[in-house]
Amino acid sequence: MGGNGGGGASAEKRPNELLGSWFVRSGWSKGELARQVNRRARQLGANHISTDTSRVRRWLDGENPREPIPRILSELFSERFGCVVAVEDLGLRAVHQAPSVSGVDLPWTGPQTVALISEYSRSDLMLARRGFLGSSLALAAGPALVEPMQRWLVPTSLAQQEPEPPAPTRRGGRLSEPELDLLESTTVMFRQWDAQCGGGLRRKAVVGQLHEVTDLLQEPQPAATSKRLFKVAAELAELAGWMSYDVGLQPTAQKYFVLALHASKEAGDKPLGSYILSSMSRQMIHLGRPDDALELIHLAQYGSRDCASPRTQSMLYAMEARAYANMGQPGKCKRAVRMAEDTFADVHEWDEPDPDWIRFFSKAELYGENSHSYRDLAYVAGRSPTYASMAEPLMQEAVDRFGEDSEHQRSYALNLIGMATVHLLKREPERSAELALEALRIGKKVRSERVNTRIRKTVDTAVRDFGELAEVVDLTEQLAVDLPETAEAV
Repeated sequence: MGGNGGGGASAEKRPNELLGSWFVRSGWSKGELARQVNRRARQLGANHISTDTSRVRRWLDGENPREPIPRILSELFSERFGCVVAVEDLGLRAVHQAPSVSGVDLPWTGPQTVALISEYSRSDLMLARRGFLGSSLALAAGPALVEPMQRWLVPTSLAQQEPEPPAPTRRGGRLSEPELDLLESTTVMFRQWDAQCGGGLRRKAVVGQLHEVTDLLQEPQPAATSKRLFKVAAELAELAGWMSYDVGLQPTAQKYFVLALHASKEAGDKPLGSYILSSMSRQMIHLGRPDDALELIHLAQYGSRDCASPRTQSMLYAMEARAYANMGQPGKCKRAVRMAEDTFADVHEWDEPDPDWIRFFSKAELYGENSHSYRDLAYVAGRSPTYASMAEPLMQEAVDRFGEDSEHQRSYALNLIGMATVHLLKREPERSAELALEALRIGKKVRSERVNTRIRKTVDTAVRDFGELAEVVDLTEQLAVDLPETAEAV
């Protein structure tokens, strides 16, 4: 059959009418499509692909090509038409779908982690349109998600450990200390931008930087340098996941989180791995799967119990409380809230400086998380005024503190929305509308689909319960002006 990606023959092949329709509308000749497939295959490193016009004719006649050709065709037609053209839309099936494109159960080895991050970030950059990567992935949940993540705990055996690569032979091949410092400081800068501006503004820049770091990891480096580069890759992949989550690209976000966890394992950084798992847990709560969130948090706590700082441990307890709240377990939720508060009290006694990725977890964040746990309990318990009253003073502390912090505007907006929901629960719609208007003002400056979605949900609740109230009518009209339902590219 040769190395040109042909699939197995079928006794009763029928013309592929879907592929034929897209092909005719593209205006390409068979030769031009073949050349584009070969060019994209070389970019992917699939140098064995050598397609010609006769092969394209066979695809149109009904032959199903092997991977990566279905994915390449999907990318090419998507770019041609400026919309998502999935493999299935072309009448094709991914016979052997690459693990980087489907699923989260990936190999836990250094070279494969680098290759997967490189390929995925490249695809993201190349098809940087909202929804494309998200539509070609499926979210993993339940055991399909949790069980592969448990391998984060398995120590790397001596047989799996790789020898230190030889020193680069070309002059200037080694990264200098200042160059590594610059890479790390750039990651800090990206994180600051995300906190100030939301995930939509700089997501592609983060993905591009991540791809550059994987290029460096594919060059021979001393072991200590590789370890630092894997740490940078883990932080950038987590941030790319967080930004994708923030703008609503949920499957893409999960993929980056999984890749980040793999990179953190190669870096030997368990606290960072626990933080990545907490981001995955937060996403699961957002998606209505608190059971999965709790399992991921317990995995994070177990894996970093001997090395995480009090600030990191406090954050993990706060996320544990959020999971229990959404599961409707008030006793366990309250216990986790207390543990988060007690552990945070030890922050200033910790001898070592916290890494930048956890410094965001301030007293304001602690108040915000714990207040949201009680607010969530209130909803789960049938709009309980008791839990709403428990949430209010903590939420007010968070709002007051974030209101004085210009560097965390998204958190300010989210906590204003949280306080607005608390006042709705307490049947105080006038105050709720006032807070929602302030959140709307901040939300206009922050490119965050999470903020926008939560504002809309809060307004919807206000309209449902108090739709005739003048303040709610005004809020609804302002929402239509400030946050019209339009999609933005990310």
